[in-house]
Amino acid sequence: MRRSCASSNASVTIRPGPPVPTTTRHRLEAWEQRQAKPTLKQLDDFAQITHTPVGFLFLPEPPQEKVPIPDYRTIADRAVGQPSADLLDTIFQCQQRQEWYHDYARVNGEPPVPLVGSVTATLSPVEAATTMRSALRFQPTARGSSWSEALRILAEHAEDLGVLVMTNGVVGSNTHRKLDPEEFRGFALVDDLAPLVFINGADTKAAQIFTLAHELAHLWLGESALSDSTIEAEPAGRVERWCNQTAAELLVPLADIVEDFNSEAPLTDEFERLAKRFRVSTLVVLRRLYDAGHLTAEVYRRTYSEELRRVLDLMAERGSAGGNFYATLQVRVGKRFARALVASTLEGQTLHRDAFRMLGFKKLSTFEDLAGRLGVG
Repeated sequence: MRRSCASSNASVTIRPGPPVPTTTRHRLEAWEQRQAKPTLKQLDDFAQITHTPVGFLFLPEPPQEKVPIPDYRTIADRAVGQPSADLLDTIFQCQQRQEWYHDYARVNGEPPVPLVGSVTATLSPVEAATTMRSALRFQPTARGSSWSEALRILAEHAEDLGVLVMTNGVVGSNTHRKLDPEEFRGFALVDDLAPLVFINGADTKAAQIFTLAHELAHLWLGESALSDSTIEAEPAGRVERWCNQTAAELLVPLADIVEDFNSEAPLTDEFERLAKRFRVSTLVVLRRLYDAGHLTAEVYRRTYSEELRRVLDLMAERGSAGGNFYATLQVRVGKRFARALVASTLEGQTLHRDAFRMLGFKKLSTFEDLAGRLGVG
């Protein structure tokens, strides 16, 4: 949107973001009506509140900010519009980390990551999922005892293969800038030395597992992508549809669901049991039961809608819980990236200032504690 600035011919360009505080909104109205002129300090404050670069406020027209990677998100089969500042800043931050790690890997003689671009969409989802499941060591019997543990195992095994896995529910370390799962659930950034997957941590753990599997499928294809991947979606694009099918087969092999489903048991009990067995969301299980022909389209749509409402209500009741700072940090930036960055900094190859910026804190003592917890130094 555009707001005229009373102190000059400049325009105030607001990137999609949080609501503007009442005091600032009143000032904005006064500026629009030319009843007052903003000072540079007020413009700077306004830019920070709206997460807008100060220079944007002096442009004659609002810039058209676009997602810098292929955008496969859709709403009612239509492309999503203007990305939020939170989404763009998250992508840019991950691109900076990826660029740093690429240079680090090159200098240290790390080989290219073999999985990147190792398959094509001509391969069936079943064959691709079998290949991925084996490489990731993510058989149904090796997924831990909870959804959180299954997510951790999948992420760690992906990092063992050379993938940078980052999961965060906010922009950087700013808890006032929460990411919206309805806007995006994850993205993949392809690189031969530093393939990266970002997962929206504001989603449920079970949903994050599917998103991680989906984005890893993009890396196996060798294609960067921004996704709002959900198991119930029927993407129009061939690539997204293939990644959805491959992720579903990776997590819940159709042959297993056909063999294990008990048609005599109550449906609710059955999909909850299967969700626990495979460490996926009940929504994924419902879709796989439908794929296997155990549910009619009508029953599937009705049950899926009811279960989705239950899951969303449960998320709202639980809210967000705090946790160990260092454990959270390692999830946000990924252990592989954190270890490399800390080691490079201690060796004098990377400035502490740059390391602090990419890790999201400012204290040397925090850096030293992190190094100790990572076993680096």
